[in-house]
Amino acid sequence: MKTIHVLGSRQYGGADRFYVRLVEALNAAGHEALAVNRPGSPVARALAQRGLRQVALPFANKWDVTTTLRLARLVTRERPVAVQTYMGRATRLTRIPRRSAAVHVARLGGYYKIRGYYEHCDAWVGNTRGVCDYLVREGLPADRVFHVGNFVPEARAVDADELATLRVELSMPADALVLFTLGRFIDIKGFDDLLEAFALLPRAYAGRPLHLVIVGDGPLAASLRAVCERLDLTGRVHWPGWRDDPEPFFGLADVFVCPSRHETLGNVILEAWNHGLPVVSTTTPGALEIVTDGEDGLLCPVGDPRQLAARLRTMLELSARDRAALASAGGRTLRAAHGQEAVVADYLSLYDQLTRIGRRQRR
Repeated sequence: MKTIHVLGSRQYGGADRFYVRLVEALNAAGHEALAVNRPGSPVARALAQRGLRQVALPFANKWDVTTTLRLARLVTRERPVAVQTYMGRATRLTRIPRRSAAVHVARLGGYYKIRGYYEHCDAWVGNTRGVCDYLVREGLPADRVFHVGNFVPEARAVDADELATLRVELSMPADALVLFTLGRFIDIKGFDDLLEAFALLPRAYAGRPLHLVIVGDGPLAASLRAVCERLDLTGRVHWPGWRDDPEPFFGLADVFVCPSRHETLGNVILEAWNHGLPVVSTTTPGALEIVTDGEDGLLCPVGDPRQLAARLRTMLELSARDRAALASAGGRTLRAAHGQEAVVADYLSLYDQLTRIGRRQRR
């Protein structure tokens, strides 16, 4: 059984990373998954590093007829059981030839515009139950909408020397108590709320200076740094920039913070649990679906720096043992609902089911 996985993104955000992880995991499980994506993109480089087979297509814009035709010929030649597309551009440009038995399944990780992008597909996968409910409300047939979650890769061990080098790079005290977050510097990530909350916290806990690390980059970089300066946080907030490998920062951190104003799922929460970190998050739809407040994380309202500061204060006032217990509970949640083996099995089961029910009959 073979599938083709199509992504037209230039970025390397959460959806792109999951695309790489899933293609790699499917192949490791003995299922042939062929990747189709932009040449020279971060995704293409990541797949090449893993030695995975891929095909480059331009995905120049949402009207790129050349990509549509070349992709159709690829489907005819490769004869997959399913073509799985990720996000709007790849989905819009994918048109399965009429004579092909391949099922077009779109994987959605957000509440995207359906009309003009997704309604021509044969089946749809939402990575949360909230997304699945949204797809049905938008008029897609409920019996063709499936819920399959995300998984995160095994955490890489980071040794003491690497962490010491990172502290020197950041000009951070060796005994710092570290809050950590990462993501694109865009409005919905709420990093300005986090800076406002951080300014309300004491400068130290239990004799350890409190520092904040924000890994990422994006259009709001300058304005976020301006907020940092206005709040007199310079020297206590660190901006390492975008990192393709953020693993060392998880190892450096004591607490992970997700201050987002909206997250459909929140892969970063899963990654934090995977690295054994306790989590403080806003009540985005994704966080509400995976975090139980007080059991495996702490939650606070969206867009409220004072409430975020209060929950961070609660977390920081816990003993190291109690913070570790929260992190362990998060790890159990991760393994039960978002383990790689379970998610890959769900996708393989879905492809098998789609081969039996076949393509959707459309008027």
